Amino acid sequence: MASAQTDPQEDGSVNGSESDSSADEESETTDSSLEHYSSPFDGEEDGENEVEEDKSHHDFSGILRAEEELQHVSKADREDSKELRDTQQRECLGFLKKLSLFVWKSLSQAKYVSLLNDFVESEFFVIDGDSLLLKYLCKKRQYLPFFYLVECFLLDFTQKGAKYVIVFFKDVEQMYFSYPIFLFHRTALIQHLKCNTDIVIHTEFSNCFSPEWQIFLKESYPYFVIISDLGLTSLQEDYLHIFIAHTLSKKINVVLTSGQESDTLRVYGYYVQNAYEHRSFFQQHEKDLQHICETTVKHLQKPQDTAYLYNLKMSLRNIQEEVCRTILLLKHLWPEGSDIRRIVCVLTCTVGLKIYSNMLENAKVSEETKEQLTKNFSQKEESEALTLEEATDLCRMQCLSVVFLLHLPLSQRARIRIINSCWTKQVLPFIIMQQHCDYFVLKQLNDESDWQLDLTHLPDLRDNSLLKNLSHYYEIEYCSGLNLELGKKMKSEYQYLWNTVTKLAASCDFGDAFPVRTTSQLFLEQKQMLFKAKSKCPKERRGIQKLQSYYRLYGRSLEGNISKTIVTQVDVPLVPTSTKAAVTKTKKLHKSKAEIIAEENQKRLGAKEEKKEQEQWSALSVSTESEIKENFTCGINRLENFLKTCQSNSVKFTAEMAGLNVCLEVWKEHCRSQGKKTRDLSIAVQVMRRIHIILEKHQELLKKSHVQKLSRCLKYLGFENLACSLSSQIIESDNEKITEYTTEMGAARFQLQYMGCYLFREERKDPDPRVQHFIPDTWQRELLDVVDNNESAVIVAPTSSGKTYASYYCMEKVLKESNEGVVVYVSPTKALVNQVMGTIYNRFTKTLPHGLVVGGTFTRDYRHDTLNCQILVTVPQCLEILLLSPHRQDWVKRIRYVIFDEVHCLGGEIGAEVWEHLLVMIRCPFLALSATISNPEHLTEWLQSVKRYWQLAESTIEESPGSSTTARKCTRKQKLQKTKKSYRVRLVLHGDRYNDLEKYVCSLKDNDFVIDHYHPCAALTVSHIENYGIPSDTTFSPRESIQLYDMMAKVWEEWPRLQELDPEEFTSFKNKIVITKADAKNYEQELKKELINWIILGQREKVHQLLESLKPHPVDCSENEKRIRFAHFVEKLQDMDKLPAIFFMFNIHSVEKTAMDAFYNLMKKQRSEQDPNTEKKIKRLTDKLRKTNKTLGRHLAATLKKQSSTNLERMILNLNEKQHLRKRLEKLTKVPPDSTYANSKAVDKETLMEIVHRIRFQRKRFQLRMLAQKGIGYHHASMAYKERQVVEMLFRMGYIRVEFSYFAYLLYFLSEIGSTVFSEDVMEQLVLVLANLFGRRYLPACATKFRRTSCQSKVFLEDLPEEFAAAVHEYNCKIEKNFGCFLLTVAKLADMKQEYQLPLSKIDFTHKECDNSELTSHLMNSTKSIASVSPFTCLSGTVDQDLFDAENVNEAVLRTIGVNVRNAPLCWLEKYDNQGRRMPLNAYALDFFKHGSLIAVTRDNWLNEGDAYNLLKDFSLLIKAIRTSLGELCDDPNDNVVLAFQQLSESYCEKL
Repeated sequence: MASAQTDPQEDGSVNGSESDSSADEESETTDSSLEHYSSPFDGEEDGENEVEEDKSHHDFSGILRAEEELQHVSKADREDSKELRDTQQRECLGFLKKLSLFVWKSLSQAKYVSLLNDFVESEFFVIDGDSLLLKYLCKKRQYLPFFYLVECFLLDFTQKGAKYVIVFFKDVEQMYFSYPIFLFHRTALIQHLKCNTDIVIHTEFSNCFSPEWQIFLKESYPYFVIISDLGLTSLQEDYLHIFIAHTLSKKINVVLTSGQESDTLRVYGYYVQNAYEHRSFFQQHEKDLQHICETTVKHLQKPQDTAYLYNLKMSLRNIQEEVCRTILLLKHLWPEGSDIRRIVCVLTCTVGLKIYSNMLENAKVSEETKEQLTKNFSQKEESEALTLEEATDLCRMQCLSVVFLLHLPLSQRARIRIINSCWTKQVLPFIIMQQHCDYFVLKQLNDESDWQLDLTHLPDLRDNSLLKNLSHYYEIEYCSGLNLELGKKMKSEYQYLWNTVTKLAASCDFGDAFPVRTTSQLFLEQKQMLFKAKSKCPKERRGIQKLQSYYRLYGRSLEGNISKTIVTQVDVPLVPTSTKAAVTKTKKLHKSKAEIIAEENQKRLGAKEEKKEQEQWSALSVSTESEIKENFTCGINRLENFLKTCQSNSVKFTAEMAGLNVCLEVWKEHCRSQGKKTRDLSIAVQVMRRIHIILEKHQELLKKSHVQKLSRCLKYLGFENLACSLSSQIIESDNEKITEYTTEMGAARFQLQYMGCYLFREERKDPDPRVQHFIPDTWQRELLDVVDNNESAVIVAPTSSGKTYASYYCMEKVLKESNEGVVVYVSPTKALVNQVMGTIYNRFTKTLPHGLVVGGTFTRDYRHDTLNCQILVTVPQCLEILLLSPHRQDWVKRIRYVIFDEVHCLGGEIGAEVWEHLLVMIRCPFLALSATISNPEHLTEWLQSVKRYWQLAESTIEESPGSSTTARKCTRKQKLQKTKKSYRVRLVLHGDRYNDLEKYVCSLKDNDFVIDHYHPCAALTVSHIENYGIPSDTTFSPRESIQLYDMMAKVWEEWPRLQELDPEEFTSFKNKIVITKADAKNYEQELKKELINWIILGQREKVHQLLESLKPHPVDCSENEKRIRFAHFVEKLQDMDKLPAIFFMFNIHSVEKTAMDAFYNLMKKQRSEQDPNTEKKIKRLTDKLRKTNKTLGRHLAATLKKQSSTNLERMILNLNEKQHLRKRLEKLTKVPPDSTYANSKAVDKETLMEIVHRIRFQRKRFQLRMLAQKGIGYHHASMAYKERQVVEMLFRMGYIRVEFSYFAYLLYFLSEIGSTVFSEDVMEQLVLVLANLFGRRYLPACATKFRRTSCQSKVFLEDLPEEFAAAVHEYNCKIEKNFGCFLLTVAKLADMKQEYQLPLSKIDFTHKECDNSELTSHLMNSTKSIASVSPFTCLSGTVDQDLFDAENVNEAVLRTIGVNVRNAPLCWLEKYDNQGRRMPLNAYALDFFKHGSLIAVTRDNWLNEGDAYNLLKDFSLLIKAIRTSLGELCDDPNDNVVLAFQQLSESYCEKL
């Protein structure tokens, strides 16, 4: 990276990095200056022969090459590593290499994902503080800008709702003693975050093996830990590798600091998922890892005593002791305390000068020795050390620079001129010593609790740029005769600080405050460093008709047969303004004769329909009741199916009462047969459910006898209190008999424990005339109002809550309005495209003019009726093609509504920009649907601003003279004139789920699967509840609420609210027959409040015990063991009555294999139970049937040739024999119920044959049929389209009850193969270009260290060819220029008050500007343009021009405008992480095109099979999308570019 060679403490120039010549000079400087400084760890004389460090550490280190303060110590650290490894860890080198390879392998497989989901409240994670330090000190950076960037990073997480803590390990501090600048920054950062922010900082842990850290992990269990993969030295890198391995072994994921990016909604990073192999590796090598860690720490804990400065001995212990003595003196001088900047400045200068004075005195350097010393230095091209007077001059200027910090606001400091000169080699060692002083001062002050210190400005202790400016002025300009006034206040402050220094060092004479410079020694090099800037044929029509027929069948499998015929309503007003208006229209005071006749006819038809349903029930009632008695589950399902189709309330009531009677009889019989054994309470649940339905939905039909019947049923169940509250007229003589049928628990507990899924929601009773089949809730009516008023809306509601109904209501409205209007339904995946199309054809039927159809589709690889349909279902990329196509603008004008499903994809990682483009481009109203948007208000506000823009734009166009709008208005149809245009965007929120979700954990124990319920509280910790409360997205099912209460009662037997919160005594439940979901939710909230109250009352230990008791204890084992016995797990689910089930696999091959394993398990079970001779009998009967068919054929031919009675008789005999053989064969081949998962009653035979018939020509038809017969199916993206849909339909209908599916499939269509026109080399070159531009998947920079030597793939993508790279570079330059201009413009919208505050701590750097100092004015650069960049980064030399370099944007831009470089559509030719390492592109797309092996891509390119297939499929779809776009934009279908992409598309699909 260009900035990798810059200086974190140097001010430097405005842009870029140093030139090569400068880098060479600095390299030489480093080698020579090392002679003047020796680390406390120096112990060998052959350090110069040390092998060069790993190249990555040089790359880390722009800071080690350009950071002049560290040039004296880097070699010493290498010797430190050498000593450690050569003397104490020689035997561990092999293991360290093995560890590094293992860690690099794991990190190479990291996925680049969004680190925070939409619901982040329960996601707690840890940030390694030292990794954070390395992340932001790896580049040239001033002191205050470093803190600014760290706070920006942390604020980004905080604003997105993240919960985190930062950990600094004690032992790591020892690694920085050779790098005092890091040590100083680290200590200041810790104290600043502790004192000035609310972030929890942990510094009590020694290392990752310490017992305290283990306890912390166990109690808090973070979701992931953010760690750096690259250390400052190889020693630290080994330590980080141990930390990473340890973290993954504890089932905690790891996120790398490198490569992290963020936008308005998300934070992205490289995420390493913990796996069994990590735990296995750690268990095998735990002793080795712990030994290395202990040995490293033991070595680092050697006394930090002696170092060498200018070949003079410097004792670090003496510095520490001197700091302690000086602080005591200063406390007497300043007992009231002061600003931390003054204190650190005074203490550092005093201690530094005293120590340096003692060093010179102890050396007792005579004139001869000094001359010899100077001679030796000259041989090494070095000058002599600083004299005490020169060191004093430097300290005076440091005091003066702190005075500037105290008196100058940030607005003035940002305008300070840039000095490009570097410190001379004589000054650097003294500065390093002062950094040691700074560290010990901060360390000691941290223990001074009895002294009043203002620690607010800990992030602003130093300003190296300001110090260089002062040095330049006094040694160049002041000596040239320029004598400027300092200003009265600043002069007084400076005098005060220096006088304090002299008082603290009374034993030494360091002179007065003025003059500031008394010596002529140059502190800055005079040469400046150089910087570089930076129609269709009949055959096709028949195919489409077949497709439409199948869509209708597919739609019926989704939601039953609810087809509606749409008639265009020419004369009916189209837009009722609200629900009230819609209702009012139906209520007229005076009805016409025609309306009265219509009402009477409607009543007559209703009565006729009711009589028909009554007769239907009379015919079914006996068989239904019999089936309930024989097979309770099937009988109840049959009753439910009838009630779903029935419209008459009276018939429903009759059926419910009959069902209640028979359920009660079954329950009584079951209790008698079971005696005191465990009873099947599912029967009692159905009894209670029937009572709920009757009381809630048919209250008006109840008579006294019915009420008494309900009361008797309640008493039979043991709910006598409910029975009495319903009716007191119950025969008491039956009490003894009734008691044997009770459930033996309270009514409230029974309903919560066993009836959670059947509890009623609170629903409205008043119907809406716009909806026929159900009564919509209030929020659903608001959706209908939005559509009626032609408004736009953002709709956020849980899955399956009914939000999609508004989409179909919108479609119906447009279909009724005219034959011209179009609704576009935008789906994120093609799987949803097909589902919506099936629903459309099942719902709507409309007679349209010739050539028009109701629905059409347009995806990247398939389309039909795209432009001649009224409802277009498409994906975002294809709609963008149509909107931007100049040939399709007439069609665009026909769009009346756009429906965006799953609009949260706007904040996704891939394709989000397309959603944003669509939302900005469309002018018609829209509906944006989602179940998971974390900030819907923000999204709605943004969309409303877009609509306001279009409103202003369109009104401007209409008002402009010469506009053609007026002329067009005259020619519009009357109907379209009635449509009122609205620019309003509503937000409709609904938060309650319709169904409760419960989680279970499965593990393998003793060759048997154990399934444990996972209570939501098991994911919480005491500290999380105490600090953040219980997350709002943590909800309980009613059963889980009971479970929590029982456990609370068990843990705390003297619990004060034990009786009050007992389910039978709880206010919302007591004596209530029908407990609703709202009641259960109130109970849940009370339990949550009480749990938090326990902590407030000091019962932390009991809460911890409670949470531990709720946790399951799964047994850890390898994935392979589970996979081998997976079929037994499916069988166990069937025994537990937990089918149907979908099993998601992360590997396509595993999907099919596991399905076949389940099939073979059933076949094995079937064969073990059947007669051994069955197969022989089947074979014999099959042979007989074949012979009979042949004989029948011969007799048929003879009969046709010559009719005779004999031939007819023989035919009849053969037909009878054939029928008899078939019956026997069916009986023998019939699958036993316990040897199949299929529900044969779910689908009638005719429908089943119609569905299966669709795959008669497919490659896997026999396998899928065979599996389906056993109730098994599999589903993944590499299956043919028809095969997947058959499995989907049979599973949705309930016939297939076990489905194995790939976790993130996309539907797939095979395209036709065309002729080859271009050579393979041309195609390969084209793929190389496309792979560099699209579908880019960056690997972590460390992946280059673990490249396999032998593999089929190249793994790392080659760079673009020069001509393409030049074109991309030109494009990027234009984008950078435009984006830079955009940033200069939007900078005016920034909140400048916040821009002068640190983002997280809110420390303000604005105060009155200093205008009475001539020197201050002189140091300002009036030509410096900094109005559009952050004033904090200006301290490092950033100016407005830097916004035109994309690499600088994220750090330089004003943060309150909410824009970063991700908003610019740049195509990076090279991408670097924050350590300056290049991040390679994964060459998966090109590699697959070359060898065509999915297995090779999976193995070599660090992708699992599922991800590999998805990425390749998406790349294939991209090629098709480009081909489609070129076809739309190019008038010549034989254009070479179009043909090339057509051939490439076909070739890639063929390989895939």
